Amino acid sequence: MTRLTPHPDRLLPADPAVREIARRLYAEVATAPIYSPHGHVEASMLVANEPFADPASLLITPDHYVTRLLHAVGVPLDELGLRRDGAEPTASGRSIWRQLSAHWDVFLGTPVRYWFESELSEVFGLTEHPSAANADELYDELVEKLASDAFRPRALFERFRIAVLATTDDPADDLAAHRTLADDPTFTGRVLPTFRADRYMLPTESTWRSRLDALSATSGIDCGSYAGLLAALRSRRAAFAAAGGTSTDTGVIDAGSEPLEPADAERLHRAGLDGSITEAEAVAYRRNMLYQLAAMASEDGLVMQLHPGVLRNHHRPTLDTFGPDTGHDLPDATHFTRPLAPILRDFGTNPSFRMVLFTVDETTFSREIAPLAGFYPSIYAGAPWWFLDTPAGIARYRAAVTDSAGFVKTSGFIDDTRAFCSIPARHDMSRRSDAAFLASLVATHQLTEDDAAGVARRLVADIPVDTFRLG
Repeated sequence: MTRLTPHPDRLLPADPAVREIARRLYAEVATAPIYSPHGHVEASMLVANEPFADPASLLITPDHYVTRLLHAVGVPLDELGLRRDGAEPTASGRSIWRQLSAHWDVFLGTPVRYWFESELSEVFGLTEHPSAANADELYDELVEKLASDAFRPRALFERFRIAVLATTDDPADDLAAHRTLADDPTFTGRVLPTFRADRYMLPTESTWRSRLDALSATSGIDCGSYAGLLAALRSRRAAFAAAGGTSTDTGVIDAGSEPLEPADAERLHRAGLDGSITEAEAVAYRRNMLYQLAAMASEDGLVMQLHPGVLRNHHRPTLDTFGPDTGHDLPDATHFTRPLAPILRDFGTNPSFRMVLFTVDETTFSREIAPLAGFYPSIYAGAPWWFLDTPAGIARYRAAVTDSAGFVKTSGFIDDTRAFCSIPARHDMSRRSDAAFLASLVATHQLTEDDAAGVARRLVADIPVDTFRLG
């Protein structure tokens, strides 16, 4: 059986001289606290602090990086624990773990394999790679560990050295879990809500009206009008800020941001409510709403994260059966410079406004995002995200962005995960990758080692804190 022993120099350069520099740089940040300003772990998990149900529901089912590739080699999603909300799973935790173990080599060369090796070894102390032969033995070992207090959510939160964990939350969320954590003297971490209003921008979506009703109920403001919706969103942004939130998150198919006259926007809002809005009008409504969210950010100072260019729910039968966020979102070609012109014209030099741009179209790193960040005080280059948060993707990002934007106009690493136990592995991957990049600059005499060490430290602390106004 192959031993599970991640190499201490993994991801560091092959050249011995450069690797030695990278080792020293990595040592500067290896045990630094984690700032996670964008993710999808639920605050309620930390409030309840209950033992995790089983290894599969913790490590496999919530992680679409894992489930999508298993699905790609023929494993049905229902055999990985996916289900519609409220439905009982049809697969046991043990059978799901067996599927991963039997297909372990599917992940060779992928970041998923890297993360799994790190967390299985360093978080859970496993010493063997999963396989069909040892699946039950490893599953039982994990079950035993998860039953202990040392593996409850709060104990792991502290063990992972998480300084800040941002969640992603609907504007209609009452944020009770965040208040409970903030008021609990036994919990010393910071768990911050992030305001995400995407679904209120889409009047042709079937759930739009029900979401307006929910927002009306939470805010106490009637969202039956466009003006009412804007007022309710402003009210909830203030509530998020009062609960410690420092940023918002917006995912749209494109970054178009042309504003509408209020009367025109009001007319389209009514058309959305009565079902008569056209697709072209819905696009105009969405783009206007993106502009309005930027206007709000320029007023209240919440950092605006923007990630356009993802084709959501590409496979309709999977959406109908399992719902969204089940692995079939796919990248699309993306543009920023022209689409964001209205926002940057009006708010790009406003000291209160800040926008972090993310993409899954890496051709835009050097062509659009870095040049924008290299001029506008308000624009920051978001870290490689989703399909690009890999060692190779991070290296390409640094090479593409640094020339125009340097290091200080970047965001710091973003783990963007629902898989709680993968957080330290993902951040460690970023730290090793950045140490390798910085070492190459030192070796070619573009940076002194002292400067590189300073950058390495800033990338994991000052830069995310400053970018996301976490201080």
